[in-house]
Amino acid sequence: MVAVRGFHKFTHREGLTPDDPARDVRPPALPRRLPKALPVADVERILEAAGTGGTPLALRDRALLELLYGTGARISEAVGLDVDDIDLDAGTVLLRGKGGKERVVPVGSYACEAVAAYQVRARPALASAGRGTPALFLNARGGRLSRQSAWTVLRNAAERAQVRAEVSPHTLRHSFATHLLDGGADVRVVQELLGHASVTTTQVYTLVTVDKLREVYAATHPRARA
Repeated sequence: MVAVRGFHKFTHREGLTPDDPARDVRPPALPRRLPKALPVADVERILEAAGTGGTPLALRDRALLELLYGTGARISEAVGLDVDDIDLDAGTVLLRGKGGKERVVPVGSYACEAVAAYQVRARPALASAGRGTPALFLNARGGRLSRQSAWTVLRNAAERAQVRAEVSPHTLRHSFATHLLDGGADVRVVQELLGHASVTTTQVYTLVTVDKLREVYAATHPRARA
């Protein structure tokens, strides 16, 4: 349909046809895809699987995924972190989002402990393989971890945890937002944590929560099916 509309627009602009019969034709709107959040138990299994072995890379992987789930950060924001961007004593991290917008978000105790273990027991060993970089998360050569490598870390952890659901780079971010709303968090607070410019972007997560509420209601209320 886009090709046909483009063709008619071209012929009319070039004077080959007297009018554009496709001008008022609009492509059908694509159905809105709701983000898919993992159950809390599946997230915990992925986090546990990421840290198996206790090697420097395993400690890095656990810290990375704990931070992603604990802050709702995008993968690009997480791999873009420098060491000085996270304050473990204060329990906060500085994230740089789209358009260079910065936000400071809290970091939970699990993520703080995982990052601290990585910084003390793993990062020095990884850093010795490179020329020195301020990046928080390093690859095996001592350079900054890439988005693609971070995605591989998540995918491998999900496979080891035998989580059958589809896991994407945004899965932990979606799960972070949905679990907060399930726990009663205000949508405006979740908006600030995710770094969304508009609350309408964040409200898509409330639809996921409402669907869950409907399921619980239908399964438990004696007159839900009346």
